Amino acid sequence: MKLNCGVKCLWGRPQFSVSRWKRAIALVLVGLSLVLCIQRPVGAIAQSPPVPTELRGVWLTNVDSEVLFSRPTLNNALRRLRRLNFNTVYPTVWNWGYTLYPSAVAERAIGQRVDPHPGLQKRDMLAQAISQGHRLGLAVIPWFEFGFMAPADSELALRHPDWLTRRRDGTQVVMEGIYPRVWLNPFHPEVQQFILDLVAELASNYAIDGLQLDDHFGLPAELGYDPYTIQLYQQEHQGKRPPDDSTDAEWTRWRADRISRVMAQVFHTVKARKPDCLIALSPNSRDYSYRAFLQDWGTWERQGYIEELIVQIYRDDLSSFERELTRAEIEMARDHIPVAIGILSGLKDLPITTEQIRQQVAAVRRRALSGVSFFFYETLNDRDSALSDMFPTAAVRPTVS
Repeated sequence: MKLNCGVKCLWGRPQFSVSRWKRAIALVLVGLSLVLCIQRPVGAIAQSPPVPTELRGVWLTNVDSEVLFSRPTLNNALRRLRRLNFNTVYPTVWNWGYTLYPSAVAERAIGQRVDPHPGLQKRDMLAQAISQGHRLGLAVIPWFEFGFMAPADSELALRHPDWLTRRRDGTQVVMEGIYPRVWLNPFHPEVQQFILDLVAELASNYAIDGLQLDDHFGLPAELGYDPYTIQLYQQEHQGKRPPDDSTDAEWTRWRADRISRVMAQVFHTVKARKPDCLIALSPNSRDYSYRAFLQDWGTWERQGYIEELIVQIYRDDLSSFERELTRAEIEMARDHIPVAIGILSGLKDLPITTEQIRQQVAAVRRRALSGVSFFFYETLNDRDSALSDMFPTAAVRPTVS
């Protein structure tokens, strides 16, 4: 076969000009480039956009909610949240005076191993949530929802009347909406041990990613006048009784400091059993938490006892919501821990518009905060399209720096 091109053919033809030679070389190089481009992996041409870092959480409760009461319902909920690009769930494990997982600690103190609701019998809801959640790539952080609070008629309150605290006039009940509540005395050593035993049980027996406390891990400021606390105060104040004014600055500080000590004990108890278990808190604003519930979470955060903060900002007015995002305590905390915002997506008798939710998520992002968590799961129903718009791609959870 006679060759019409190639090096030998080109050099053997005296009429081949230099310019034609250059054009031929150029064509060869272009061809090689095209071959290399075709053979190169797609990722080498255009890198995929980085996965965003954003906390996207949902609280799963048993108040006006059925999501925890059957295996299929819970599994479906977790699959739905994963499909909508959420990455964290906070299932309640301590509510209405009962644990929602089988607890030897609760059985000893209350006589009930698990909440008596039929949907929680003969199953371990928390183990199921962790197993399914981890399979889907969700972080599962049990939520200690009731903290020191309990229903007034609960088995816990009836069995341990000496564990309850009271007002100066001797009354104990604090209404929460239509529900009469009582409060365990956070200064009583048996109450403290009960709480510590519960969190130790969780950390020891379950592959939890964290433990979340909230605004109920405190005490209404009008309480603390029970005999045990009065005696404790007198021992440290030369026999002087607590001030009649429950808002007295020294009396407030004395009680808040002792709750802070319990918080420190919770932290160390959990870390001793599971060092990588995140300690999270979902409080109200700092000033309100301290003034109304003796919860000095600003100090907790500065002392390193909080590793994830989700501040509840349940506001209808966008301007008010945005002002809360600029509070000094949020700016201080975000320098070294993830700080996200709790958004109210609705209550049983209080529907929230999708537009309000959308605006609040956008406001959190404008402030470059760590993300959001919605209260609560059931009120996200019928919003899949809007949630897909808000969270179009997956995101990884922020971590402590």
